[in-house]
Amino acid sequence: MTVFIDPPNWPAHGTVFSHLISDTSLQELHAIADSAGISIRAFDQDHYDVPAHRYADLLALGAAPVSGRELTRILLGCGLRIPAAQRPEKLRGTLARAWTRLGLQWLDPADDGAGASRSASASGQAWAQLGEELLDRWSEPHRHYHSLTHLAAVLRHVAFLDRAGELAPDQRRVVALAAWFHDAVYSGAAGEDEEASARLAEVRLEPVLAVSSIQETARLVRLTTGHDPVPEDGNGAVLVDSDLAVLGQTPTDYARYADAVRRDFAQVTDADFHRGRSQVLLRLLDQPTLFRTVTGRQRWEQQARLNLREELERLRLR
Repeated sequence: MTVFIDPPNWPAHGTVFSHLISDTSLQELHAIADSAGISIRAFDQDHYDVPAHRYADLLALGAAPVSGRELTRILLGCGLRIPAAQRPEKLRGTLARAWTRLGLQWLDPADDGAGASRSASASGQAWAQLGEELLDRWSEPHRHYHSLTHLAAVLRHVAFLDRAGELAPDQRRVVALAAWFHDAVYSGAAGEDEEASARLAEVRLEPVLAVSSIQETARLVRLTTGHDPVPEDGNGAVLVDSDLAVLGQTPTDYARYADAVRRDFAQVTDADFHRGRSQVLLRLLDQPTLFRTVTGRQRWEQQARLNLREELERLRLR
């Protein structure tokens, strides 16, 4: 396990910066940054930005000096690099286009819902404004896991499960809409955030959608509180599986998720976080199945349980 740093050659804020990375784990990276007194605010998804006057301190703590080109090669090779397309500045544009496409499905003048009773221009403008509001919410600075990255991932998983046949015809759009709202309000208060997000959907969708569509969207959002839909609830199964699919990703992606969750609760002491997080992991592992769709169980169940057990073991060793 090695932490690397490149020369302070990157100008910003009246000085120059180095990049600090790990070739093994984000936990190792955070540990050395913390020991050097580098704020977590300097962390940028896969590296720390270190001002020039702290370069020698990091070398003294064991960071290995490499060139900028070599540092990039190491980061790419170890799998911790965040692809450019997944960075927030890129994701916002991608998600804005996805919201526009979703609106074209809902606001078709031929639709027999709210879109047919209002002018296309008025409905389209209201839809666009709502999209910007949601993107602003998902971009709030206190979000680390519950961010644009999570929203994009949930939408991808909804589409994947739909293609696998887990949704009835024409149901993907309402599940996708619920994905947009499911963490639209996020303060870290379990249960309260989901209820506030559902109420936001009820209020903000009223000008553009039929009542039945709004009710289904809000119902699905509320399901993400306990991730426990009834067996015949296909829409609910797809949404909660898409929300939990992060548990069944590669160990590297799971480690990034776990790190982001910790930073979402940065105000909590390590001891309290480890205790609370361990309880969450044990509850998940105690469930007979984590996923409610056949495809979700086949695709993610085994890896999810492995990831959860490994995280629990890491917490026990601290």
